[in-house]
Amino acid sequence: MNALRHWWSRRLSSRIFALFFGLLLAVQLTVLAVVDSSVGQNARKLLTAELVTGQSVWEELLKQRAGTLTQAASVLAQDFGFRAAVSSNDTDTLRSALANHGDRVKATVTAMLTPDLALVAVAEGQDAGTARALQPLIPGLAQSGNALAVVGGLPYQLVMVPVRTPLLSGYVVMGFAFDRTLLQNMKRVSSLDVALLVQAPAGPAQAPLSTLRGVDTAALLAQPEGDTELTLAAGPHLLRRMTPADGPSGRLQVVLLRALADAVAPYRPLQTTLAVLTLAALVLAFFVSLATARRVTTPLRSLVRASERLGRGDYSHALDHTQRQDEIGELARAFDHMRLNIASNEDAIRRLAYWDPLTGLPNRAQFRDAVQAALADAAADGLPVAVVMLDLDRFKHVNDVLGYAFGDRLLKGVAGRLAVHELGAGALVARLSGDEFALLLPGSDAVQAMVVAEGVAEVFHLPLKLDDHTVDVAAGFGVACFPEHAGDADTLINHAEVAMYTAKRKTRMAMVYDPATDAASALTLSLLTELRHALEHHELRLFLQPKIALNGPRAGEMTGAEALVRWQHPQRGMVPPMEFIPFAEQTGFVRQLTLWMLEATAREWPRLQALGLERVSVNLSTRDLLDQELPAKLQALLQRHPMPPQALCLEITESAIMDEPQRAEATLNALSTAGYKLSIDDFGTGYSSLAYLKRLPVDELKIDKSFVMAMEKDDDDAKIVRSTIDLAHNLGLTVVAEGVENATVMARLAALDCDEGQGYHMSRPLPASEMGAFAAKWALRMQVAEVATA
Repeated sequence: MNALRHWWSRRLSSRIFALFFGLLLAVQLTVLAVVDSSVGQNARKLLTAELVTGQSVWEELLKQRAGTLTQAASVLAQDFGFRAAVSSNDTDTLRSALANHGDRVKATVTAMLTPDLALVAVAEGQDAGTARALQPLIPGLAQSGNALAVVGGLPYQLVMVPVRTPLLSGYVVMGFAFDRTLLQNMKRVSSLDVALLVQAPAGPAQAPLSTLRGVDTAALLAQPEGDTELTLAAGPHLLRRMTPADGPSGRLQVVLLRALADAVAPYRPLQTTLAVLTLAALVLAFFVSLATARRVTTPLRSLVRASERLGRGDYSHALDHTQRQDEIGELARAFDHMRLNIASNEDAIRRLAYWDPLTGLPNRAQFRDAVQAALADAAADGLPVAVVMLDLDRFKHVNDVLGYAFGDRLLKGVAGRLAVHELGAGALVARLSGDEFALLLPGSDAVQAMVVAEGVAEVFHLPLKLDDHTVDVAAGFGVACFPEHAGDADTLINHAEVAMYTAKRKTRMAMVYDPATDAASALTLSLLTELRHALEHHELRLFLQPKIALNGPRAGEMTGAEALVRWQHPQRGMVPPMEFIPFAEQTGFVRQLTLWMLEATAREWPRLQALGLERVSVNLSTRDLLDQELPAKLQALLQRHPMPPQALCLEITESAIMDEPQRAEATLNALSTAGYKLSIDDFGTGYSSLAYLKRLPVDELKIDKSFVMAMEKDDDDAKIVRSTIDLAHNLGLTVVAEGVENATVMARLAALDCDEGQGYHMSRPLPASEMGAFAAKWALRMQVAEVATA
């Protein structure tokens, strides 16, 4: 049940249906309640009016009855025989005459009074006590001529007429007890129930006459007099009380009642019709709400299915409901437009991921996948596969002399020649990076691959003409074959690259991979495995070489450090960096080392910051700099550790920047925007253009130690150092000098306004755990120096 309720609450169609249907249901129920309330109020008003009218009718009936009774008494008073009996004071005759006339008009009491209202005679056969009980009422009766009264606990209507012979001889009094006939006539005329309540001076109220049932009469007697509504067996009744007689003999109340249901009855057909219409409207609303909900949610479900297809990468199906002219149509068109845009963007991304945007050739990723597929097919068929790598000669010189735009056009021209050259079935040409291209030759062995390489070299013998320039193109080629030289794609490509660099180093046009020429190939492969093991088993160690401020408010203090990696090999001991760093750069494993360095530095930062360090420098390799995802990796790393970007200085060599300046510049811009400090390492040993350097978002220049170490003895090196410091400061950059070996060099650098220095004079690289001890030792050393100077 809970699952069903959860499903119902989550369904938009259910909520739309519940909203529409519930709203109409609430409106209809409200209308029914209002109508019922209005009917009840109107019925009460109507009954109240009927009771008022009923009171008038009752009073009129009594008035008519009083007139009839008065006329009957007048007939008796005018009777000659009766007047003769009055004149003769013949009591027996009077009683007989009173009895005859009283029986004729059905009077309960008939009596003769003297002019002074004394009782003379009572009709034969009637109770003289009843007549005497009327005696207290006679004075009032003489005034009005008729009255209602309680006599002997019963309600009576009395009339009194004078007897004249011709002088006033007395009065005839007739009393008529009420009976059910009068009440039934009242009910027939007015549709009202009537009850006569009599209450003696010292006793409870009684109801001698009533048109109600006994139980209802008892309920009426028990009700307080002030209430105007009474609930009886037939339902609620409205009532109206009248008190026509209240004397010493008792009080008479006339109660008129009418059932509320009688007043509501005329409205029942209307209410029934309204209820039927409400039910019909609810049934209609049920189906209309259901249809409306489906009309709204069916397109949405279609859009959900479409979004699921988009999530699976299926962009081929156009969306439905795009022709609708409502909001659903607008949403469908927006989804369809998004589908087309995503498809277009994914095509562009796929092309960027697998195609070189400059030449239109497959890139390294696509070439690697193609080599893997070719090796799989070749292994199944028992055929060889050859990879030919080629690197253009003097391409950097072309860039430096003629500019990068011209260099790009040269690469396009080379790509065009390679694309149209006949390489054989299934061959693939790719641009891997910079001026490096590769050929995949399925089914070719080393001899056939060398023939292809020679053919390509022959094609390059024809100069390329670009604008007014004619450029001679030459390249070095390297060949590696499967399964002879490698069993997987990465190793095969790497061995072809090794062969290519061997050919260029030996100034040969092309060479086939030879393990003997690959510096300690077996050792190299073992070293890669061991490096991976070292990274996974925590054999790497973080070392730090302090940087000392030479000028500024913190002169003489440790303000920074350069992070370095050391390898604590379980068998070889501490492996020198030069034995594995160049190899890591060659194989690309340097990226993993860089990430480890950054992680270790960020983890150590809180302790270093407590020592007063403002930043830590970490070296980036060429491969790191060309990694477009490096800024995102750094951001994710620093999110795991309390190290701000400003505390991290990234050192890049000139050669790394100039290998692919455009990509390097894009990465540096992204890093600078993220807040990282950037430093040019080993400045002065490369061939960077100062104009290009000005465009880079660097913050610091690091003077190569070869100049710093020799400046004490070589004036030319001292001039280079001074010029570099001036140049950097003019460009708004800070300067760090590495290779400070003694106090004299440190003092000269401070005099030249160099910002920071590092070298063995301050400290050799230390394990991160020893930085605290060095900080204390250096502070003491500075204090001693200050005392000595003073």
